[in-house]
Parts: sequence; structure tokens; C-alpha cells
Amino acid sequence: MISAIENKKDWNAILQRVDTYDIYHTYEYHQISKKNGEKPILVTYENQDCLIAIPLIIKAIRDTAHNDATSAYGYCGPISKTTTPHFDINEFASELKQFFMQKAVASVFSRLNPFIRNQEVILKNSGVIENLGNLINIDLTEDPENQLRAYNPRLRTYINKCRKEYFIKEAESEEEIKKLVSIYYENMLRVNAKDRYFFPGSYFLNLWKSTDFKTKFLLAYDRTNHELAGGAIFTIVNDIVQYHLSGARKKYLKLNPIKVLIDDMRIMANNDNFKYFNLGGGVGNNQDNLFRFKSGFSKDFKTFKVWKYIVDQRIYDQLVEIRHPECGYSKKSCQKFFPCYRCSLHE
Repeated sequence: MISAIENKKDWNAILQRVDTYDIYHTYEYHQISKKNGEKPILVTYENQDCLIAIPLIIKAIRDTAHNDATSAYGYCGPISKTTTPHFDINEFASELKQFFMQKAVASVFSRLNPFIRNQEVILKNSGVIENLGNLINIDLTEDPENQLRAYNPRLRTYINKCRKEYFIKEAESEEEIKKLVSIYYENMLRVNAKDRYFFPGSYFLNLWKSTDFKTKFLLAYDRTNHELAGGAIFTIVNDIVQYHLSGARKKYLKLNPIKVLIDDMRIMANNDNFKYFNLGGGVGNNQDNLFRFKSGFSKDFKTFKVWKYIVDQRIYDQLVEIRHPECGYSKKSCQKFFPCYRCSLHE
């Protein structure tokens, strides 16, 4: 049986029953991430000892009677219990499709999480899963000395120089959070980032205050003048550490403090016996400068995958037919994003 959970109490009760989950599966993260007109739900399937849950955000398709579903920013996908001898993949796929059709959902898009088991098995008969590139993980189950040896030699030298120039501390006040947010915006403007990366100030404060997960705001201060040079945000849930967002002042980019902040988080994560430290990938899943920067820390690459599910092909085709002229592309040439009836992933 499939149901949609919307309240925190029941959502959190499901999280306590599955094998594991990440920040991107929590109730509070979805409340923090949602935009106007969006409704987060936890799609839950139970059959005897089988439990599967998929967090999604339902969005209306403007000027239609239909909706679609997507994942929050980050690495989501289904979570489950491993004790599932009664799991019938065909029955699950059939019930999931019926559920989406009842909710007038035309399509579903979700980024998957490489640190959560059985996601591809669960979704095998529902849509398609595509590989989009690589993510960089620091394997925290390795000996810390081996982790450090995996660093690019220049990176180790760079970090040692940073330790002489900066002192690191964790944010202790809203004022420090606001200063970091200002630096983050400065960075996004400098690199001409898309609008979707300009999260409101409340987003950062709510991450800091959350009780569903732990967020570390690590800050690097200039040892000479005590100016905030930059900072990085890391989230911690169960045994997974995520490098979330960061920023550094332009004047400090020559000796970028972000590198030493990542190294400090690695050391803390080792001390607390976590397993995974996900640095993410490049912009748009490309092997760009950001990807090369992150891969200096590790060569433990994980495949980044997404789930695409057209629930009703007839409705989907009708929506594409209606929307493609105003989006400025041929209905047969939509390859850059999904679903094709939206003019962009973030419309």
C-alpha cells in the first residue's frame, strides 16, 4: 500500500525505521528547500516487512490540471529496509504508477544518492536511471594517513600554508552566518551562477538551526587582521558527511581557505567514525575546474545517477506539444533537461 506523508511526526517515524538516510531525506530539509507553491511529500510503500520511502516535491504545471514531482536540491532517491523477502518489484511499480496517476503527476525526476543501497533495484521497473558523471568521495573507512596520501602533493603543501595564514572555528552566532552568506553571494556573482544557487538568507539560518540533522559552518579567519576570509557548510546525518556550500573573499583566493576547511572537516569526520565524505562533482556534472579542485582530495569516484519517470506518456506528449514553441526548442530536440514540457529544470 502506498501513501503520502506530509507531517513531521509521521515522516520522522518512517526515517527511524529504514536502514539509513541522508539529510536530503529529512522533513526539515524539504521544508527549508521548498519554494512557493511546492508541496513536499514522503511517498511510502509498505507490504508486510517491506518498507520503501521516496521524498519528493510536488509542483503544479502552470496552465494545466497536471503536476510533476522532483527531488530537493541534493542527493535523494528511495530509502528502505533491507529485510524485504516479500518485496515484489512488479507490484510496487504498479502501485507507484497508480499513486502518481491519482495525483495527476505526469513525470518524476529525482537525483539519486550513491551512499544509499538498493535505489536502482527499487526503481528498476519505474522509468529509467541515467548516469550523469562522477562525484568525489573521501572514504572515511580508510586509515586517515592513507586518506592524506591520496591528496594531490601540491594540495598537501597548499593546506600547510593555509594553516599558517588562517585559524579555523565553527560559527557561533547568526551574525557570523550572515557574514558567510554575504561572502557566498559574492562568490556566486563572481562566477555568474544561475539564480537557483542564490538561496535566501533564511535558508542558511534554518540549516544552522535544524534539529533533524547537524550542520557545521566552518569559518576561516585571517590570523593577522582577524577578517573572515571564507567559510564552508557541511551537513552530517548518520554516517554521511556532505560538503554543501562554500565561499571565500576575492582577496583571499590566491590562498583559498576552502581547501583547509575541507581538510578540517575530514579530520573531524574521522574522529567521529563517519564513513562517507561527499565533495560532490562539477557544475552541471561536468569535469570542470570545480571537479578538478575536488578531485585533488580523492580519486574515490562515485557515479552520479538520476531517475526519470514518465508516468503517462500520452499526457506527457501533450504537454510537450503545448509548451515546446514558447520554450524555443523543437519537441524532438529536448536533450538538456527533463521533463521537456518545462523550459528549464528550474522553471
